[in-house]
Amino acid sequence: MFKGHPKGLFVLSLANMGERFGYYTMLAIFVLFMQAKFGFSADATSTIFGIFLAAVYFLPIIGGFLADYKLGYGNTIKTGIIVMFVGYLLLAIPTGTGLGAKVMMFCALTLIAIGTGCFKGNLQALVGNLYDDPKYSAKRDLAFSIFYMCINIGAFFAPSAAQGVSNYFLGKDGFTYNAEIPALTHQLTIGTITPAATEQFTKLAAEQGYTGTDLAAFGNQYIDSLSQSYNFGFGVACLSLIISMLIFVGFRKYYAAADVTEKQKVEEGNTEVKELTPQQTHDRLVALGLVFAVVIFFWMSFHQNGLTMTWFARDYTAKAVSGFDRFGFSLLTLIPFAVGFYGILNFFQSKESRGKLTATVVAIIGLGLAWLAYSLLPAEMSITPQIFQQFNAYFIVLLTPITVAFFSWLAKRGKEPLAPRKIGIGMLIAALGFVILAIGSHGLPAPADIKATGGVSSMLVSPNWLISTYFVLTIAELFLSPMGISFVSKVAPPKYKGIAQGGWLAATAIGNYLVAVIGYLWEAIDLWMLWGILVVCCLLSAAFLFSRMKRLEKTTSEA
Repeated sequence: MFKGHPKGLFVLSLANMGERFGYYTMLAIFVLFMQAKFGFSADATSTIFGIFLAAVYFLPIIGGFLADYKLGYGNTIKTGIIVMFVGYLLLAIPTGTGLGAKVMMFCALTLIAIGTGCFKGNLQALVGNLYDDPKYSAKRDLAFSIFYMCINIGAFFAPSAAQGVSNYFLGKDGFTYNAEIPALTHQLTIGTITPAATEQFTKLAAEQGYTGTDLAAFGNQYIDSLSQSYNFGFGVACLSLIISMLIFVGFRKYYAAADVTEKQKVEEGNTEVKELTPQQTHDRLVALGLVFAVVIFFWMSFHQNGLTMTWFARDYTAKAVSGFDRFGFSLLTLIPFAVGFYGILNFFQSKESRGKLTATVVAIIGLGLAWLAYSLLPAEMSITPQIFQQFNAYFIVLLTPITVAFFSWLAKRGKEPLAPRKIGIGMLIAALGFVILAIGSHGLPAPADIKATGGVSSMLVSPNWLISTYFVLTIAELFLSPMGISFVSKVAPPKYKGIAQGGWLAATAIGNYLVAVIGYLWEAIDLWMLWGILVVCCLLSAAFLFSRMKRLEKTTSEA
């Protein structure tokens, strides 16, 4: 899987891993931070979250333009890292809750979006450029699978980092995490709290060790502590960007040959610049547009992980796990299990006895350590809503080698589907993921019905419903996202590589904005209906893509 690739792939993947670790650490707690600190409603939170995600993924079009026609890829990427750093730094500074604090937060989000716009698409364009070399061109899809896996290694550790930092600093003030306290405090502040909710608030305050009678003072103290713990979580992103910059700048020699735009090639007198006919350019742009139109609805569905699925984890999922369920909520079990799992995979992939022996030893050690760590876990473990976001990234890390091997097996038999067909299959699988969540939500009270009591249901379901949904959505993502990035790098007209990668991310941006539309429905309809809407969107998108499949596959084959 990792053999025969240019070293630049691993440099760029590690640089991206650092940036994504910071981004997903922030994203894991951002919605919780806004509602806890400022008391934003579900609609207001959805709007802010949707606009931010849309900006993060739309601005790469401008970043691509800057790279293609002005600064070049490398300089644009470095500019993006610096701008993002300032944005995360603003989020990490503790503030009050007034207008100035809100303005500061919005300025931070703007800078993060601009910086990501300069960074993300252009880094992907650099990876694609490495595989324009005929020596490596056959490994393009595999390269983007590796690249995507590294993104998710960073994303996997992010929720645990956010949870660990937040719980540590919250604990220093003598508190433990409870999702109901901020909501009840804000209800008390605006005078909408009911007698039953007041009784519940008094009980929760006592559980936190508060013996006084001024619930407002206790609630504000708790919110201040929780908000500052989130500020420290945002600070983690600053550190990750420093590491990302050091990798990107320090190992430039390994990707320097790819850091040249088509405009720069012309200026340098390069005669190998590839020119397309107007018809070829038109066909490729149409193919890109068709795929972009479909992935909008995938990302609208998938990125519910940071919004409605986080609310589902907070309000409807068990707050503690016991028995074997504990295994998935500790890095001490998950990391060695991943090592052991890779050992098993290498055993079947190795052709020499020595390689099989090494793989066997690695598998035994990894799985043995995982089981030992599991046996030492406490009988019951408390969990926070943000921790669920680790499962998608973890499953990416585990499943990427399997999907790569599966597609390689199909390729050897001449049956590997082209990228557009993989994307269509991914949409069908995504629909199945939300079917699971719809089944798990059946019979639960609607969000509007539990709002008056702090927003947390008395009926809590097993974490396995969410975990199963993440598992299926991960399989869908592996069929769609790395294949889509590879498709764009292959089909994009040479003069518009940066802009085309920005276009892929802009389609993601529109999908991310539509995330908010689903958020608006959170308190309007039953849960199973909410997930059902996403099922229908995924199925209709898949049907549209398959109706245009012949044209898409023709353009892909000719690229």
